[in-house]
Amino acid sequence: MTDGRAGHSPALEAKNPFELRVGLGAHVPDSEVRKALATGEMGFLHSFTTGSAVDGPGIRVVAWTSGCMFRCLYCHNPDTWTMTHGIPVPLDRAVEELRKYRRGLQVMSGGLTVSGGEPLMQHSFVLNLVAAARGMEVHTALDTNGYLGERLTDENLETIDLVLLDIKAFDPERHRRLTGLDVAPVLAFARRLAARKRPIWVRYVLVPGLTDDPSEIERIAGFAGALGVVERVDVLPFHQMGRFKWKELGLDYALDDVEPPSSEIVERTCATFQAAGLEAY
Repeated sequence: MTDGRAGHSPALEAKNPFELRVGLGAHVPDSEVRKALATGEMGFLHSFTTGSAVDGPGIRVVAWTSGCMFRCLYCHNPDTWTMTHGIPVPLDRAVEELRKYRRGLQVMSGGLTVSGGEPLMQHSFVLNLVAAARGMEVHTALDTNGYLGERLTDENLETIDLVLLDIKAFDPERHRRLTGLDVAPVLAFARRLAARKRPIWVRYVLVPGLTDDPSEIERIAGFAGALGVVERVDVLPFHQMGRFKWKELGLDYALDDVEPPSSEIVERTCATFQAAGLEAY
């Protein structure tokens, strides 16, 4: 079976996560996909990026997985919705890639962040990669929407140093309109992390007309503040860097005319989280 290096497949390392990557694992038989998901000996990755300063503490290597159950209206990487759009990567190759940066990550107080897509769609692979990182004494972070949090045991949670939890909305109907799915599993996962005293950074994408409602933000801030384990909140202003992917994939993009939020709205949102006793940026 090819691992994605043959032919004209892109390199595993990418300059940024906005490269359009499609169908790179389509040749893998369904039986081998199922085996990979069960064993975690192979994963489907959009790419590795290096030098990130926005995906956890310090300077990070980010493994961007493919596959996601959400269909967020503002998603900037819709090519990661389909798992087999990603490069099929044996675990040992992913570990080898990470090992190249081990010393630098330690010196720069950084680590490995596994993001997506939704990484918990490939939870066995993610846990194997996290275990390898911990064996190198590299800090680990999981960037997740939390919907599949029940796939992780309490023991699994102890191996992840930090969870970057993307909360899309608090109101169930709003969440369903934005993502297509229910918010209850997300909030349940957040409460479980709090009960286990596991550190969380909340991530909130601020989209004018969709997620900038002050009362909704207040509810999320109150929820996050009450958890007692949220170390910071990253308010992420909406941008149009992924719009071209929707066009290339033939998807109906509803946000063509939406501008990034003003600095005043971003500051107001941060202030709402700060009023709940949280650090927000």
